[in-house]
Amino acid sequence: MHVHYDITHTTCYRYSSPVTFGEHRVMFRPRDSHDQRVLATDLQVSPQAAVRMIQDPHSNSVALVTPLGSATELKIVCSFTIEHALSPYPELSLSPSAQIFPFAYSVEERFDLEHYMRPHHDDPDGVLTHWARQFMRTDGPTGTRDLLLNMNQFIRNYFGYAQREQEGTQTPLQTLDLGTGTCRDFALLMMEAVRRLGVAARFVSGYLYDQALDGGRSTGHGSDRESESGTIGAGTTHAWLQVYLPGAGWVTFDPTNNLLGSNQLIRVGVARDPSQASPISGNWFGAANAYQGMTATVQVRRVTAAG
Repeated sequence: MHVHYDITHTTCYRYSSPVTFGEHRVMFRPRDSHDQRVLATDLQVSPQAAVRMIQDPHSNSVALVTPLGSATELKIVCSFTIEHALSPYPELSLSPSAQIFPFAYSVEERFDLEHYMRPHHDDPDGVLTHWARQFMRTDGPTGTRDLLLNMNQFIRNYFGYAQREQEGTQTPLQTLDLGTGTCRDFALLMMEAVRRLGVAARFVSGYLYDQALDGGRSTGHGSDRESESGTIGAGTTHAWLQVYLPGAGWVTFDPTNNLLGSNQLIRVGVARDPSQASPISGNWFGAANAYQGMTATVQVRRVTAAG
C-alpha cells in the first residue's frame, strides 16, 4: 500500500533592525528510495535569494541559499509531496550469521561501514559501554533483534523528554547523567551505544507523521513536540537512527517513540553525526543584539492512499 504526504516546513528568523545574510545550508528534500519517492518540491525564500542544489558526501540533497539584500526577517518555506510505501512487517529479516550477537560484518561491508562503526564521542571511563552491555543476556545467547529492540524501548520508557530551545545535541554521557533529552539526544545516545558494541549506525533527520496532528494541534515548542496521542516529534523536525544489519540493510529505530521501521517516518538527511544533518544553518551580519529569535513549524498531512 502507498500513501501520499504533503509536508510544509516553515522557518522564520526575526531581527530588530535590517541585517544582511551569508549562505544558508538548507536540507529539506526527502531521500528517494524503494519505500519513499519524491513527487514534487518547492522552496520559497523571503527576501529574494540565489539558490543552487548540491549533494553532500552522504548523498543528501542540500539547497545553498544566499538571500539578497537586507531585511528584518528571513523566511524559508519548504514544501513537498512524497509517496510512501507502507510495510506491514518489521524490517528485521537478518542473515543467519547476524541473528545472534555479537556478529561480524564481511570485509566488504566493513570497508563501507567504517565511518558509521567508529564512535564519535569519548567514553573515558567506559560508562556508555557499560550501559550498552546491559542489554546483552548473561543467561544464554543474545539475539541481535532483542538487544536492539530492548535498548530502543528502554530509552523510551526510562528517559524523560525535555524541551530545549538551544541548538546542538547533548553528548551521550550528558544524556545518561541527566536522564532527559530531546529526540536528537536520544538518537545520538543509541547510535553511539550500538557503535560501542561494534554495530554500524547513522543519524537520521526528517519528519514524523502523527494522525492526531493531521488537522489537530501539538503542545510544546522547540525541536520536539508531544501530540495528544503521546507521539513526540510530530509538528516539527524529528530525529532517529538507522542500524546496518546483514540481510536487512539499514533498519530504522526511533528511541523517542519506541518505533521500529519507517511507516510514520519521512527521511530527509543521514549523517555520521547530528551536526551534519541540521535542517538549516547559516550566518547573518548586523548589530550584535539584532537577533530576536526564530520559529519553525512543520505540517505533515496524509492526502491520498493507493493500493
